[in-house]
Amino acid sequence: MNQKLKEKTLESLSAVLPITAIVLILSIFLVPIDIGRIAMFFVGAFMLIIGMGMFQLGSEMAMCPIGEGIGVQTSKSRYIFSTLIISFIMGVLITVAEPDLQVLSNQVPAIPNIVLIMTVAIGVGIFMAAAVLRIIKKINLSNLLIILYIVLLLLSFFIPREFLGVAFDSGGVTTGPITVPFIMAMGLGLSRNRSDKDASSDSFGLVALSSVGPILAVMLLGFIFDPTDAVYSGAEAFSVETTRDVARAFAVEIPEYIKEVAISLLPIMVMFVIFQLISRRYKRRQRRRIIVGFVYNYLGLVLFLCGVNVGFAPVGTMLGSELAGASHSWLLVPIGMLIGYFIVKAEPAIQILNRQVQDVTDGTIPARSMNKCLSIGVSVSVGLAMLRILTGIPIEYIIIPGYIIALVMSKLVPKIFIGIAFDSGGVASGPMTSTFLLPLCIGACESAGGNIMTDAFGVVALVALTPLIAIQIMGIQYKLKLNRINRIVSSGNMITDDSDDIIELEEDQNYE
Repeated sequence: MNQKLKEKTLESLSAVLPITAIVLILSIFLVPIDIGRIAMFFVGAFMLIIGMGMFQLGSEMAMCPIGEGIGVQTSKSRYIFSTLIISFIMGVLITVAEPDLQVLSNQVPAIPNIVLIMTVAIGVGIFMAAAVLRIIKKINLSNLLIILYIVLLLLSFFIPREFLGVAFDSGGVTTGPITVPFIMAMGLGLSRNRSDKDASSDSFGLVALSSVGPILAVMLLGFIFDPTDAVYSGAEAFSVETTRDVARAFAVEIPEYIKEVAISLLPIMVMFVIFQLISRRYKRRQRRRIIVGFVYNYLGLVLFLCGVNVGFAPVGTMLGSELAGASHSWLLVPIGMLIGYFIVKAEPAIQILNRQVQDVTDGTIPARSMNKCLSIGVSVSVGLAMLRILTGIPIEYIIIPGYIIALVMSKLVPKIFIGIAFDSGGVASGPMTSTFLLPLCIGACESAGGNIMTDAFGVVALVALTPLIAIQIMGIQYKLKLNRINRIVSSGNMITDDSDDIIELEEDQNYE
Protein backbone atom coordinates (compact mmCIF):
# COMPACT_ATOMS: atom_id res chain seq x y z
CA MET A 1 0.00 0.00 0.00
CA ASN A 2 1.11 3.57 -0.72
CA GLN A 3 2.77 4.83 2.50
CA LYS A 4 0.89 8.12 2.39
CA LEU A 5 -2.41 6.34 1.83
CA LYS A 6 -1.60 4.04 4.73
CA GLU A 7 -1.07 7.06 7.00
CA LYS A 8 -4.36 8.65 5.91
CA THR A 9 -6.24 5.38 6.39
CA LEU A 10 -4.86 4.95 9.91
CA GLU A 11 -5.93 8.51 10.71
CA SER A 12 -9.40 7.70 9.39
CA LEU A 13 -9.49 4.55 11.52
CA SER A 14 -8.70 6.54 14.67
CA ALA A 15 -11.46 9.03 13.76
CA VAL A 16 -14.20 6.49 12.94
CA LEU A 17 -13.44 3.86 15.59
CA PRO A 18 -14.88 5.82 18.57
CA ILE A 19 -18.27 6.47 16.95
CA THR A 20 -18.43 2.81 15.86
CA ALA A 21 -17.69 1.70 19.42
CA ILE A 22 -20.39 4.02 20.81
CA VAL A 23 -23.03 2.56 18.48
CA LEU A 24 -21.93 -0.99 19.39
CA ILE A 25 -22.14 -0.27 23.14
CA LEU A 26 -25.59 1.34 22.74
CA SER A 27 -26.79 -1.70 20.76
CA ILE A 28 -25.72 -3.99 23.61
CA PHE A 29 -26.98 -2.07 26.64
CA LEU A 30 -29.74 0.33 25.53
CA VAL A 31 -31.01 -0.15 21.98
CA PRO A 32 -30.78 -3.74 20.70
CA ILE A 33 -30.05 -3.78 16.96
CA ASP A 34 -30.66 -6.85 14.82
CA ILE A 35 -27.59 -8.62 13.46
CA GLY A 36 -28.37 -7.72 9.85
CA ARG A 37 -28.53 -4.00 10.52
CA ILE A 38 -25.40 -4.00 12.69
CA ALA A 39 -23.57 -5.90 9.92
CA MET A 40 -24.63 -3.16 7.48
CA PHE A 41 -23.33 -0.59 9.95
CA PHE A 42 -19.90 -2.25 10.23
CA VAL A 43 -19.54 -2.64 6.47
CA GLY A 44 -20.46 1.03 6.17
CA ALA A 45 -17.83 1.92 8.78
CA PHE A 46 -15.17 -0.04 6.86
CA MET A 47 -16.07 1.76 3.62
CA LEU A 48 -16.04 5.08 5.46
CA ILE A 49 -12.54 4.47 6.83
CA ILE A 50 -11.04 3.50 3.46
CA GLY A 51 -13.00 6.20 1.65
CA MET A 52 -12.00 9.00 3.99
CA GLY A 53 -8.34 7.99 3.79
CA MET A 54 -8.42 8.02 -0.02
CA PHE A 55 -10.34 11.28 -0.11
CA GLN A 56 -7.86 13.09 2.17
CA LEU A 57 -4.93 11.92 0.06
CA GLY A 58 -6.75 12.90 -3.14
CA SER A 59 -7.54 16.38 -1.81
CA GLU A 60 -3.90 16.86 -0.87
CA MET A 61 -2.78 15.80 -4.36
CA ALA A 62 -5.47 17.46 -6.50
CA MET A 63 -8.02 19.81 -4.89
CA CYS A 64 -5.55 21.84 -2.84
CA PRO A 65 -2.99 22.46 -5.65
CA ILE A 66 -5.76 23.41 -8.10
CA GLY A 67 -7.48 25.76 -5.66
CA GLU A 68 -4.21 27.35 -4.61
CA GLY A 69 -3.05 27.70 -8.23
CA ILE A 70 -6.27 29.42 -9.26
CA GLY A 71 -6.00 31.69 -6.22
CA VAL A 72 -2.42 32.68 -7.06
CA GLN A 73 -3.23 33.36 -10.72
CA THR A 74 -6.36 35.28 -9.80
CA SER A 75 -4.45 37.50 -7.37
CA LYS A 76 -2.09 38.51 -10.20
CA SER A 77 -4.91 39.75 -12.42
CA ARG A 78 -5.23 43.51 -12.84
CA TYR A 79 -8.89 43.26 -13.80
CA ILE A 80 -11.01 42.94 -10.67
CA PHE A 81 -14.27 42.45 -12.59
CA SER A 82 -12.97 39.38 -14.44
CA THR A 83 -11.59 38.03 -11.15
CA LEU A 84 -15.02 38.34 -9.53
CA ILE A 85 -16.75 36.68 -12.50
CA ILE A 86 -14.33 33.73 -12.32
CA SER A 87 -14.89 33.45 -8.56
CA PHE A 88 -18.67 33.50 -9.04
CA ILE A 89 -18.56 30.76 -11.70
CA MET A 90 -16.28 28.57 -9.56
CA GLY A 91 -18.55 29.06 -6.54
CA VAL A 92 -21.61 27.95 -8.53
CA LEU A 93 -19.84 24.94 -10.09
CA ILE A 94 -18.38 23.49 -6.91
CA THR A 95 -21.66 24.01 -5.02
CA VAL A 96 -23.69 22.15 -7.65
CA ALA A 97 -21.04 19.42 -7.33
CA GLU A 98 -21.45 19.15 -3.54
CA PRO A 99 -23.12 15.83 -2.57
CA ASP A 100 -24.41 17.23 0.75
CA LEU A 101 -26.58 19.72 -1.12
CA GLN A 102 -28.27 16.85 -2.97
CA VAL A 103 -29.08 15.27 0.41
CA LEU A 104 -30.68 18.46 1.73
CA SER A 105 -32.64 19.15 -1.47
CA ASN A 106 -34.31 15.74 -1.20
CA GLN A 107 -35.57 16.55 2.30
CA VAL A 108 -37.49 19.74 1.43
CA PRO A 109 -40.23 18.73 -1.01
CA ALA A 110 -41.96 22.11 -0.67
CA ILE A 111 -39.27 23.41 -3.05
CA PRO A 112 -38.35 21.69 -6.35
CA ASN A 113 -34.86 20.16 -6.06
CA ILE A 114 -33.39 22.08 -8.99
CA VAL A 115 -34.76 25.39 -7.65
CA LEU A 116 -33.20 24.85 -4.22
CA ILE A 117 -29.87 23.65 -5.65
CA MET A 118 -29.49 26.52 -8.13
CA THR A 119 -30.61 29.14 -5.58
CA VAL A 120 -28.04 27.90 -3.08
CA ALA A 121 -25.34 27.66 -5.78
CA ILE A 122 -25.94 31.24 -6.93
CA GLY A 123 -25.84 32.38 -3.30
CA VAL A 124 -22.46 30.69 -2.81
CA GLY A 125 -21.16 32.13 -6.10
CA ILE A 126 -22.11 35.71 -5.19
CA PHE A 127 -20.61 35.51 -1.72
CA MET A 128 -17.49 33.72 -2.91
CA ALA A 129 -16.90 36.65 -5.26
CA ALA A 130 -17.49 38.96 -2.29
CA ALA A 131 -14.98 36.96 -0.23
CA VAL A 132 -12.35 37.28 -2.97
CA LEU A 133 -13.01 41.03 -3.19
CA ARG A 134 -12.54 41.25 0.58
CA ILE A 135 -9.09 39.68 0.34
CA ILE A 136 -8.07 41.91 -2.60
CA LYS A 137 -9.33 45.09 -0.93
CA LYS A 138 -8.18 44.02 2.55
CA ILE A 139 -11.64 44.56 4.07
CA ASN A 140 -11.92 43.72 7.76
CA LEU A 141 -13.55 40.27 8.06
CA SER A 142 -15.07 40.87 11.48
CA ASN A 143 -16.90 44.04 10.40
CA LEU A 144 -18.18 42.37 7.23
CA LEU A 145 -19.46 39.32 9.12
CA ILE A 146 -21.20 41.52 11.71
CA ILE A 147 -23.08 43.39 8.95
CA LEU A 148 -24.06 40.20 7.09
CA TYR A 149 -25.24 38.30 10.16
CA ILE A 150 -27.24 41.29 11.40
CA VAL A 151 -29.07 41.16 8.03
CA LEU A 152 -29.64 37.40 8.42
CA LEU A 153 -30.87 37.72 11.99
CA LEU A 154 -33.28 40.51 11.05
CA LEU A 155 -34.62 38.47 8.12
CA SER A 156 -35.17 35.50 10.43
CA PHE A 157 -38.05 37.36 12.09
CA PHE A 158 -39.97 37.65 8.82
CA ILE A 159 -39.67 34.22 7.17
CA PRO A 160 -41.92 31.22 8.10
CA ARG A 161 -40.65 29.52 11.25
CA GLU A 162 -40.63 26.15 9.44
CA PHE A 163 -38.09 27.58 7.02
CA LEU A 164 -35.57 28.88 9.54
CA GLY A 165 -33.85 25.58 10.33
CA VAL A 166 -33.65 24.61 6.64
CA ALA A 167 -32.17 28.02 5.75
CA PHE A 168 -29.38 27.82 8.32
CA ASP A 169 -28.83 24.12 7.56
CA SER A 170 -28.20 25.02 3.91
CA GLY A 171 -25.22 27.15 4.93
CA GLY A 172 -23.64 24.11 6.56
CA VAL A 173 -24.26 21.48 3.89
CA THR A 174 -22.76 23.58 1.07
CA THR A 175 -19.35 23.51 2.72
CA GLY A 176 -18.70 19.79 2.33
CA PRO A 177 -15.92 17.44 1.22
CA ILE A 178 -15.64 18.81 -2.34
CA THR A 179 -16.08 22.50 -1.60
CA VAL A 180 -13.90 23.02 1.47
CA PRO A 181 -10.46 21.82 0.23
CA PHE A 182 -10.86 23.82 -2.96
CA ILE A 183 -12.10 27.07 -1.37
CA MET A 184 -9.58 27.01 1.48
CA ALA A 185 -6.67 26.39 -0.88
CA MET A 186 -7.90 29.20 -3.11
CA GLY A 187 -7.91 31.57 -0.14
CA LEU A 188 -4.34 30.56 0.64
CA GLY A 189 -3.34 31.21 -2.99
CA LEU A 190 -5.06 34.62 -3.06
CA SER A 191 -3.14 35.82 0.00
CA ARG A 192 0.18 34.20 -0.93
CA ASN A 193 1.41 37.11 -3.07
CA ARG A 194 0.82 39.56 -0.24
CA SER A 195 3.65 40.35 2.15
CA ASP A 196 1.71 42.41 4.72
CA LYS A 197 1.16 41.23 8.28
CA ASP A 198 -2.51 40.34 7.67
CA ALA A 199 -1.82 38.00 4.71
CA SER A 200 -2.03 34.83 6.81
CA SER A 201 -5.26 35.79 8.58
CA ASP A 202 -6.87 36.85 5.28
CA SER A 203 -6.23 33.40 3.79
CA PHE A 204 -9.13 32.24 5.99
CA GLY A 205 -12.70 33.46 5.68
CA LEU A 206 -13.70 32.27 2.20
CA VAL A 207 -15.64 29.32 3.62
CA ALA A 208 -17.25 31.60 6.23
CA LEU A 209 -18.52 34.11 3.68
CA SER A 210 -19.48 31.41 1.19
CA SER A 211 -21.70 29.90 3.91
CA VAL A 212 -23.65 33.14 4.32
CA GLY A 213 -24.87 33.12 0.69
CA PRO A 214 -26.97 29.92 0.93
CA ILE A 215 -28.61 31.04 4.20
CA LEU A 216 -29.65 34.36 2.69
CA ALA A 217 -30.76 32.77 -0.59
CA VAL A 218 -32.94 30.11 1.12
CA MET A 219 -34.41 32.75 3.43
CA LEU A 220 -35.52 34.68 0.35
CA LEU A 221 -37.14 31.49 -0.96
CA GLY A 222 -39.14 31.47 2.26
CA PHE A 223 -41.10 34.45 0.95
CA ILE A 224 -42.06 32.49 -2.18
CA PHE A 225 -42.60 28.86 -1.14
CA ASP A 226 -44.74 27.42 1.64
CA PRO A 227 -42.71 24.88 3.64
CA THR A 228 -45.48 23.74 5.98
CA ASP A 229 -46.23 20.63 3.92
CA ALA A 230 -42.56 19.60 3.66
CA VAL A 231 -41.78 16.18 5.07
CA TYR A 232 -38.57 14.31 5.60
CA SER A 233 -38.05 11.06 3.73
CA GLY A 234 -36.00 9.08 6.20
CA ALA A 235 -33.28 6.64 5.28
CA GLU A 236 -34.79 3.21 4.77
CA ALA A 237 -32.95 0.21 6.11
CA PHE A 238 -32.48 -2.83 3.89
CA SER A 239 -33.94 -6.12 5.05
CA VAL A 240 -30.91 -8.35 5.48
CA GLU A 241 -30.59 -11.81 6.98
CA THR A 242 -27.35 -13.18 5.52
CA THR A 243 -23.96 -11.81 4.52
CA ARG A 244 -25.08 -12.18 0.91
CA ASP A 245 -27.96 -9.79 1.63
CA VAL A 246 -25.49 -7.27 3.05
CA ALA A 247 -23.31 -7.48 -0.04
CA ARG A 248 -26.39 -7.20 -2.29
CA ALA A 249 -27.61 -4.08 -0.45
CA PHE A 250 -24.34 -2.22 -1.05
CA ALA A 251 -24.05 -3.57 -4.60
CA VAL A 252 -27.49 -2.17 -5.43
CA GLU A 253 -26.66 1.29 -4.10
CA ILE A 254 -23.03 1.79 -5.11
CA PRO A 255 -23.71 2.38 -8.86
CA GLU A 256 -25.83 5.40 -7.91
CA TYR A 257 -22.91 6.88 -5.97
CA ILE A 258 -20.50 6.06 -8.80
CA LYS A 259 -22.70 8.17 -11.05
CA GLU A 260 -23.38 10.91 -8.50
CA VAL A 261 -19.72 11.47 -7.62
CA ALA A 262 -18.71 11.42 -11.30
CA ILE A 263 -21.23 14.18 -12.02
CA SER A 264 -20.00 16.08 -8.95
CA LEU A 265 -16.32 15.98 -9.86
CA LEU A 266 -16.73 16.55 -13.60
CA PRO A 267 -17.15 20.37 -13.39
CA ILE A 268 -13.97 20.68 -11.30
CA MET A 269 -12.00 18.49 -13.73
CA VAL A 270 -13.22 20.59 -16.66
CA MET A 271 -12.28 23.73 -14.75
CA PHE A 272 -8.79 22.31 -14.13
CA VAL A 273 -8.31 21.52 -17.84
CA ILE A 274 -9.41 25.03 -18.90
CA PHE A 275 -7.21 26.64 -16.23
CA GLN A 276 -4.20 24.57 -17.32
CA LEU A 277 -4.70 25.41 -21.01
CA ILE A 278 -4.84 29.13 -20.20
CA SER A 279 -2.11 29.38 -17.54
CA ARG A 280 0.20 26.44 -18.33
CA ARG A 281 0.93 26.46 -14.60
CA TYR A 282 1.46 22.76 -13.95
CA LYS A 283 4.35 20.72 -15.34
CA ARG A 284 3.94 17.14 -16.54
CA ARG A 285 4.78 15.59 -13.18
CA GLN A 286 2.35 17.91 -11.37
CA ARG A 287 -0.39 17.14 -13.89
CA ARG A 288 0.11 13.43 -13.39
CA ARG A 289 -0.04 13.87 -9.62
CA ILE A 290 -3.28 15.90 -9.86
CA ILE A 291 -4.90 13.27 -12.12
CA VAL A 292 -3.97 10.52 -9.65
CA GLY A 293 -5.38 12.75 -6.89
CA PHE A 294 -8.68 13.02 -8.77
CA VAL A 295 -8.83 9.21 -8.95
CA TYR A 296 -8.27 8.96 -5.18
CA ASN A 297 -10.89 11.67 -4.62
CA TYR A 298 -13.40 9.86 -6.80
CA LEU A 299 -12.94 6.42 -5.28
CA GLY A 300 -12.79 7.85 -1.76
CA LEU A 301 -16.04 9.81 -2.11
CA VAL A 302 -17.88 6.85 -3.66
CA LEU A 303 -16.88 4.59 -0.76
CA PHE A 304 -17.45 7.28 1.87
CA LEU A 305 -20.91 8.37 0.71
CA CYS A 306 -22.14 4.83 0.07
CA GLY A 307 -20.87 3.66 3.46
CA VAL A 308 -22.39 6.59 5.35
CA ASN A 309 -25.75 6.63 3.55
CA VAL A 310 -26.37 2.88 3.34
CA GLY A 311 -24.70 1.70 6.55
CA PHE A 312 -24.80 4.65 8.95
CA ALA A 313 -27.96 6.67 8.23
CA PRO A 314 -30.57 3.93 8.93
CA VAL A 315 -28.87 3.14 12.25
CA GLY A 316 -28.93 6.84 13.15
CA THR A 317 -32.69 7.04 12.51
CA MET A 318 -33.35 3.89 14.51
CA LEU A 319 -31.19 4.97 17.48
CA GLY A 320 -32.92 8.33 17.69
CA SER A 321 -36.37 6.76 17.49
CA GLU A 322 -35.69 4.09 20.13
CA LEU A 323 -33.98 6.44 22.60
CA ALA A 324 -36.68 9.12 22.37
CA GLY A 325 -39.46 6.55 22.74
CA ALA A 326 -37.99 4.94 25.86
CA SER A 327 -38.72 5.91 29.46
CA HIS A 328 -35.18 7.25 29.75
CA SER A 329 -35.52 9.69 26.83
CA TRP A 330 -33.43 12.25 28.74
CA LEU A 331 -30.41 10.09 27.84
CA LEU A 332 -30.71 11.55 24.33
CA VAL A 333 -28.86 14.66 25.50
CA PRO A 334 -25.68 13.08 26.98
CA ILE A 335 -25.61 10.35 24.31
CA GLY A 336 -26.00 12.99 21.61
CA MET A 337 -23.17 15.03 23.13
CA LEU A 338 -20.93 11.95 23.21
CA ILE A 339 -21.70 11.13 19.57
CA GLY A 340 -21.14 14.78 18.59
CA TYR A 341 -17.75 14.87 20.32
CA PHE A 342 -16.41 11.97 18.26
CA ILE A 343 -18.35 12.29 15.00
CA VAL A 344 -16.70 15.59 14.02
CA LYS A 345 -13.36 13.79 13.85
CA ALA A 346 -14.80 11.62 11.07
CA GLU A 347 -15.65 14.63 8.86
CA PRO A 348 -13.21 14.49 5.92
CA ALA A 349 -12.89 18.26 5.48
CA ILE A 350 -12.09 18.82 9.17
CA GLN A 351 -8.66 17.26 8.75
CA ILE A 352 -8.01 19.47 5.70
CA LEU A 353 -8.86 22.60 7.73
CA ASN A 354 -6.81 21.58 10.75
CA ARG A 355 -3.71 20.86 8.69
CA GLN A 356 -3.97 24.12 6.79
CA VAL A 357 -4.34 26.05 10.05
CA GLN A 358 -1.29 24.28 11.47
CA ASP A 359 0.75 24.97 8.32
CA VAL A 360 -0.23 28.63 7.97
CA THR A 361 0.47 29.36 11.65
CA ASP A 362 3.74 27.36 11.64
CA GLY A 363 2.39 25.05 14.30
CA THR A 364 1.31 27.82 16.68
CA ILE A 365 -2.26 26.51 16.40
CA PRO A 366 -1.71 22.73 16.31
CA ALA A 367 -4.15 20.39 14.60
CA ARG A 368 -4.63 18.52 17.88
CA SER A 369 -5.89 21.67 19.64
CA MET A 370 -8.21 22.44 16.73
CA ASN A 371 -9.61 18.89 16.87
CA LYS A 372 -10.28 19.11 20.58
CA CYS A 373 -11.90 22.53 20.32
CA LEU A 374 -14.15 21.51 17.42
CA SER A 375 -15.12 18.29 19.20
CA ILE A 376 -16.24 20.23 22.28
CA GLY A 377 -18.17 22.70 20.10
CA VAL A 378 -20.00 20.02 18.12
CA SER A 379 -20.71 18.07 21.31
CA VAL A 380 -22.52 21.10 22.72
CA SER A 381 -24.34 21.53 19.36
CA VAL A 382 -25.77 18.02 19.33
CA GLY A 383 -26.71 18.27 23.01
CA LEU A 384 -28.69 21.45 22.25
CA ALA A 385 -30.31 19.77 19.23
CA MET A 386 -31.49 16.86 21.39
CA LEU A 387 -32.70 19.26 24.08
CA ARG A 388 -34.77 21.08 21.43
CA ILE A 389 -36.41 17.81 20.38
CA LEU A 390 -37.38 16.95 23.96
CA THR A 391 -38.55 20.44 24.96
CA GLY A 392 -39.60 22.12 21.69
CA ILE A 393 -37.32 25.15 22.22
CA PRO A 394 -37.49 27.27 19.01
CA ILE A 395 -34.20 27.28 17.15
CA GLU A 396 -34.15 31.09 16.97
CA TYR A 397 -33.81 31.17 20.78
CA ILE A 398 -30.40 29.50 20.33
CA ILE A 399 -29.26 30.72 16.90
CA ILE A 400 -29.78 34.46 17.48
CA PRO A 401 -28.00 34.73 20.89
CA GLY A 402 -25.31 32.33 19.64
CA TYR A 403 -24.40 34.43 16.62
CA ILE A 404 -24.53 37.63 18.66
CA ILE A 405 -22.00 36.12 21.10
CA ALA A 406 -19.80 34.92 18.21
CA LEU A 407 -19.88 38.32 16.50
CA VAL A 408 -19.07 40.20 19.71
CA MET A 409 -16.16 37.83 20.35
CA SER A 410 -14.83 38.53 16.84
CA LYS A 411 -13.91 42.03 18.06
CA LEU A 412 -11.85 40.59 20.93
CA VAL A 413 -9.70 37.89 19.31
CA PRO A 414 -6.61 38.10 17.06
CA LYS A 415 -7.58 38.48 13.38
CA ILE A 416 -6.42 35.04 12.32
CA PHE A 417 -8.84 33.37 14.73
CA ILE A 418 -11.87 35.12 13.21
CA GLY A 419 -11.41 33.49 9.79
CA ILE A 420 -10.48 30.14 11.31
CA ALA A 421 -13.52 30.16 13.63
CA PHE A 422 -16.10 31.08 11.01
CA ASP A 423 -14.53 28.67 8.49
CA SER A 424 -14.61 25.87 11.05
CA GLY A 425 -18.36 26.26 11.52
CA GLY A 426 -19.06 25.42 7.89
CA VAL A 427 -16.45 22.68 7.76
CA ALA A 428 -17.74 20.89 10.87
CA SER A 429 -21.21 20.43 9.33
CA GLY A 430 -20.29 17.94 6.61
CA PRO A 431 -21.63 14.59 5.32
CA MET A 432 -21.46 12.84 8.69
CA THR A 433 -23.76 15.51 10.12
CA SER A 434 -26.29 15.40 7.28
CA THR A 435 -26.36 11.60 6.96
CA PHE A 436 -26.04 10.44 10.60
CA LEU A 437 -26.87 13.26 13.00
CA LEU A 438 -29.82 14.56 10.97
CA PRO A 439 -31.44 11.08 10.74
CA LEU A 440 -30.71 10.65 14.48
CA CYS A 441 -32.65 13.87 15.20
CA ILE A 442 -35.41 12.95 12.72
CA GLY A 443 -35.92 9.55 14.35
CA ALA A 444 -35.98 11.10 17.83
CA CYS A 445 -38.39 13.85 16.74
CA GLU A 446 -40.82 11.41 15.11
CA SER A 447 -40.80 9.19 18.18
CA ALA A 448 -41.32 12.18 20.51
CA GLY A 449 -44.23 13.43 18.40
CA GLY A 450 -42.55 16.73 17.49
CA ASN A 451 -42.67 18.84 14.34
CA ILE A 452 -39.84 17.67 12.09
CA MET A 453 -39.52 20.96 10.19
CA THR A 454 -39.25 23.09 13.34
CA ASP A 455 -37.70 20.68 15.89
CA ALA A 456 -35.41 18.32 13.92
CA PHE A 457 -34.12 20.50 11.11
CA GLY A 458 -31.54 22.90 12.48
CA VAL A 459 -29.03 20.37 13.84
CA VAL A 460 -26.68 21.24 10.95
CA ALA A 461 -27.09 24.93 11.79
CA LEU A 462 -26.24 24.29 15.45
CA VAL A 463 -23.20 22.22 14.47
CA ALA A 464 -22.08 25.17 12.33
CA LEU A 465 -22.63 27.64 15.19
CA THR A 466 -20.85 26.37 18.30
CA PRO A 467 -17.37 25.95 16.73
CA LEU A 468 -17.45 29.71 16.06
CA ILE A 469 -17.59 30.32 19.80
CA ALA A 470 -15.26 27.45 20.78
CA ILE A 471 -12.44 28.46 18.41
CA GLN A 472 -12.71 32.12 19.44
CA ILE A 473 -12.45 31.12 23.10
CA MET A 474 -9.20 29.44 22.09
CA GLY A 475 -8.22 32.73 20.41
CA ILE A 476 -8.89 34.71 23.59
CA GLN A 477 -6.79 32.23 25.58
CA TYR A 478 -4.02 32.61 23.00
CA LYS A 479 -4.20 36.41 23.27
CA LEU A 480 -4.05 36.35 27.09
CA LYS A 481 -1.13 33.95 26.97
CA LEU A 482 0.68 36.17 24.47
CA ASN A 483 0.10 39.27 26.62
CA ARG A 484 1.45 37.43 29.67
CA ILE A 485 4.59 36.40 27.78
CA ASN A 486 5.08 39.97 26.53
CA ARG A 487 4.84 41.30 30.09
CA ILE A 488 7.41 38.77 31.25
CA VAL A 489 9.78 39.65 28.40
CA SER A 490 9.38 43.42 28.88
CA SER A 491 9.99 43.15 32.63
CA GLY A 492 13.14 41.10 32.04
CA ASN A 493 11.97 38.32 34.40
CA MET A 494 12.49 35.25 32.23
CA ILE A 495 10.76 32.39 34.00
CA THR A 496 11.99 28.95 33.01
CA ASP A 497 8.49 27.47 32.79
CA ASP A 498 7.50 30.08 30.22
CA SER A 499 10.55 29.74 27.95
CA ASP A 500 8.83 27.30 25.59
CA ASP A 501 5.83 29.61 25.36
CA ILE A 502 8.08 32.56 24.53
CA ILE A 503 9.82 30.69 21.71
CA GLU A 504 6.45 29.51 20.36
CA LEU A 505 4.61 32.83 20.51
CA GLU A 506 7.00 35.71 20.02
CA GLU A 507 7.27 35.09 16.26
CA ASP A 508 3.50 35.19 15.89
CA GLN A 509 2.67 38.55 17.45
CA ASN A 510 1.84 39.86 14.01
CA TYR A 511 -1.32 37.69 14.00
CA GLU A 512 -2.85 39.83 16.69
